[in-house]
Amino acid sequence: MTSSTRKRDRSLFANSGSLVICGLLAGVVVAAASFPAVAMSGLAAKAGSESFAELPSELEQQSAPQVSRIFAADGKTQIAVMYDEYRSDVPLSEISVNMQNAIVAAEDHQFYEHNGVDLKGVARAFVNNKQGGSQQGASTLTMQYVRMTLAYTAKTPSEAIAATKDTPERKITEMKYAIQIEKELTKKQILERYLNMAPFGNSAYGVYAGSQVYFKKKPKDLSIAEAALLAGMVKAPTAFDPTTASGYPQALDRRNYIIDNMLSLKMITAQQAADAKKVKLGHTTNHPGNGCTQVAKNNWGFFCDYFYRWWMTQEEFGANSYERERQLKSGGYRVVTSLDLKEQAAARKRITDVSSDNSRNALLLAAVQPGTGRVQALAANRKYSLDQSKNKPNSNPDLAAKHIKGTYPNTTNPLLTGGGDITGYQAGSVFKMFTMVAALENGFGLDHSINSPPTYKSQYVIDPSSDSACKGTHFWCPKNASASEAGTFNMWTGFGKSVNTFFVPLEEQVGADKVVDVAKRFGIQFRAASDAKLVKDDATASTFGAFTLGVTSSVPLDIANAYATLAGDGMYCTPTPIQRITSAAGTKIDAGQPNCKRVVSKDVARKALDAARCPVGDQAQLGSCNGATAPQVRNAVGHPVFGKTGTTDADKTAALVVGTQDTVVAGYLVNPDWSNHYDHMDHGVVNPAVWRTVADYMEGRPQEEFKKPGE
Repeated sequence: MTSSTRKRDRSLFANSGSLVICGLLAGVVVAAASFPAVAMSGLAAKAGSESFAELPSELEQQSAPQVSRIFAADGKTQIAVMYDEYRSDVPLSEISVNMQNAIVAAEDHQFYEHNGVDLKGVARAFVNNKQGGSQQGASTLTMQYVRMTLAYTAKTPSEAIAATKDTPERKITEMKYAIQIEKELTKKQILERYLNMAPFGNSAYGVYAGSQVYFKKKPKDLSIAEAALLAGMVKAPTAFDPTTASGYPQALDRRNYIIDNMLSLKMITAQQAADAKKVKLGHTTNHPGNGCTQVAKNNWGFFCDYFYRWWMTQEEFGANSYERERQLKSGGYRVVTSLDLKEQAAARKRITDVSSDNSRNALLLAAVQPGTGRVQALAANRKYSLDQSKNKPNSNPDLAAKHIKGTYPNTTNPLLTGGGDITGYQAGSVFKMFTMVAALENGFGLDHSINSPPTYKSQYVIDPSSDSACKGTHFWCPKNASASEAGTFNMWTGFGKSVNTFFVPLEEQVGADKVVDVAKRFGIQFRAASDAKLVKDDATASTFGAFTLGVTSSVPLDIANAYATLAGDGMYCTPTPIQRITSAAGTKIDAGQPNCKRVVSKDVARKALDAARCPVGDQAQLGSCNGATAPQVRNAVGHPVFGKTGTTDADKTAALVVGTQDTVVAGYLVNPDWSNHYDHMDHGVVNPAVWRTVADYMEGRPQEEFKKPGE
């Protein structure tokens, strides 16, 4: 038979076959020798009142759920996969011919001959089943594809059940849609879609996943034996599971049966069949990791978690959290994040140089790129893991008494970025930057001088019983870290030496409400309810004198990004974990791109940055520093730097932020389980971890001087 003759026959078959099935399934008695009258009447009765012609003519087709893949900034290193069903579509050209042949040999010998419905097979199966024989389905590959598509496009659970329930109604639906599909798609297109949708057990959906899970290879490389095993599993993935004791012999028999079919269909030679049957089956699978807890070994978990939490806030991916999660876990996105592998590795290494994962005190480092808000690294002396079985007792004695464990060494809490129960930690004097910016905005110069005594009597009213109240009054009397810190200071020297009694009167002169406003513009979140209450409006904020000393809770990401606003010439950029997102169809998604706005003038940002060079041992361009709280930083980094140290009362927190034109890293040493702990946080731990991370990242980069105001 010639090719043209076969096509004409198939066309005639399609037209006449459609008429036969329409009549048959509408309950019309058709004179067909292969259908006994009793069978015909039985099928018509079971079909119910809905006629074949009344079914919708269009099958709603959509891709089955796809794996979303999350990559580092290099676009090559995969840091996580997220899915509900492990599946990635591949074109037929990337699927082994062995696999294509095996599925036809397993499920539909006449696949290349029929037009969606095998009439003889339907009749044979129906008569056999009516007469009590072994159950036969007679579903073609096209009909099976229809069934899977209907299940995936179901809008309700009842529709999903109806799509797979073994009823005459379902079979009618499949037949009509199969005929339609065969008119719209080529055989190769149908086979490709089928193989990408079929279930293979052990959480593997589609041939790509099946190849990975059972053989850890790409589908284009499947051998005859491997393809036959996978093809055999589609019919009953659980029953033919080679990894179970009961499924192994059945999987072996089924595989060999399909190999015999491939031989009889002349898809392979007798020698190939014999060789394929000699191949031993494996007993194990290669289950892919799913989600952020699977990347802990590379210390990417906290960044992955930040990405996930970010995604769940984005309206572009759904109206609510349920829709957004479904999009992430079924949409087949390719997400290239902002995670800089070099900086992340450096941060983790520098943390482990000075601190143990088993320490109750958490060393937290966050890095942000100025001018974009892209988060480059998030590292901690913690493992991102749900397994807390070996965690130490909580350092809070009240919680320890209730047998509540601490967050070390394992936790999934967003310690670096905030969220959930994590409202942040007091960071101390890093907040003085906001006071300096507010003063510069309101006409004060960097050379503005204040005579700063060891103790300063402010006009801020506090509880007279407080230890920080001036004796016998209700006024707040802040002190310097050392009694020797006294004299006349300006913004360079006051910031460089972190003089409390310079910044509190400066805050008074400017207005605490204006200082709070700067902090808000620079991205401080005020997650703690007590903090939010104090800054809810200008009236309350104006009384918040201690704000300049950093008593407000924050997280390292907040401070890194706030200081990055200075390096970004006064442009605040919303933190983002994204470089680019591409849909499964290859469409670029705009979500997560830099979202920057001017929150302070270039000149003010450059002036504040100039003074911020003093605390970290650099030289100001516009004035003189005369002292630093972290003088080693400039020499260690080897590039122009700016930043600030921070310490809270009784050394309960130690912080350092260091920035260049290319990156800003903020580090906190805190006890995340109990803020009222008794440990003294050591700058000798947090400071080198921060500056060495910056130095590692900047190694090999060109020297770049900060710009002066007016340039």
